[in-house]
Order: sequence, then C-alpha cells, then structure tokens
Amino acid sequence: MSNKTVLIIEDEGDAAELFAEMMRVSGFRVLKVSNSAPAIDLISSEKPDLIILDIMMPGISGLDILHHIHHDPALTSIPVVVVSAKGTPADIKRGMEAGAKIYLTKPVGFQELKEAVTRALGD
Repeated sequence: MSNKTVLIIEDEGDAAELFAEMMRVSGFRVLKVSNSAPAIDLISSEKPDLIILDIMMPGISGLDILHHIHHDPALTSIPVVVVSAKGTPADIKRGMEAGAKIYLTKPVGFQELKEAVTRALGD
C-alpha cells in the first residue's frame, strides 16, 4: 500500500468521486476539492505527492493553478496529471506548457489513470 497523497481538484462531483475511488483502490490517501480557490491553500498546506487537476473550473482555471504551482519553489516538484474535457492539440499544448506532467482527456478509464499516476510519480 502506498502512503502517498493524491489531491483531486475537480468541480464535477461524479468525476471527482470516480477519480477518488480509483486512487483509493490503488492505495493512495485522497484529498478532494471542488473549487479552485481553496485548492491553492490546500496544495500549500498539504504538499500532496501528486495532483489530479481539471482545467475547466469555476473562478480560477486549472491552468491558473498550474501556473501557481510552477512559480512556487516549494510546490514546483509536485507532479500534476491533468484530466480535462478540453482535448484539442492546442489545449494539450497549453496544459503541458503550464506545467502538467501528463495530460489525459475525459473520459478516463481506471487503468489509464492509474498508469498516468504511476508514471508521473516515477514509481
């Protein structure tokens, strides 16, 4: 079992719970937040081992969160797996340039997400 913590930032309740369950089954401690504003504080206070991030969020976008993470030296080493419905090549390029380690487009299956998380953590 992993003692690693995954933070899920996803405003869609069903998707957030699905991702959380996928991570729990894989042995991770899971934190979830459905709004971008508290997510930034949570990232700073918890320093999760990995973040699963949606791009289309109310208020502060996932891209803004990525920029914040990658401009804070205390957070920049946290790998981020983006899981978004925005899947055009331009969207993916923007996400990767903003600092995503891996960019997946919804819908995402259990195996695909688990492999992405494992790759992002370098395990």
